[in-house]
Amino acid sequence: MVDAVRSFAPGFIFTSSLPPAIATGAYASIRYLKTSQQDRRMHQERSQQLKDLLTESGIEDMSSDTHNILILMGSPDRCKRVAARLLSKHQVYVQPIHFPTVPRGTDRIRLTPGPQHSVEMLEQLVAGLKDVFREVGHSVRGSEVLD
Repeated sequence: MVDAVRSFAPGFIFTSSLPPAIATGAYASIRYLKTSQQDRRMHQERSQQLKDLLTESGIEDMSSDTHNILILMGSPDRCKRVAARLLSKHQVYVQPIHFPTVPRGTDRIRLTPGPQHSVEMLEQLVAGLKDVFREVGHSVRGSEVLD
């Protein structure tokens, strides 16, 4: 029944499309990013700066050549607690990633720095991570999970 409604209900189909203003904004953003190398350079720079700050602080990330930085949490409960505490205590949103996106027991948080983030913001994120890791019993040095 749910699949039938999703597939054939005209209200559902039309309400799931992007509003023209959003589509136009996305199109303008893509046109701009095709010509601007400044934002691309700053994006990569901020990502590397955050990786360096994490390493200096003893927080290991899962190696990647992309701008996404993944930190292994291990359990879904710990991952949820870290994400919730970072938001409530430090006003920082991080994306928790759970099964079935990743194998069970490899839950992680994803950090995605962008060109608009300042070095001070990155430093505040790392300080917040260290604080929350201590609260939830996650080691700061390495990805060993403490109980």
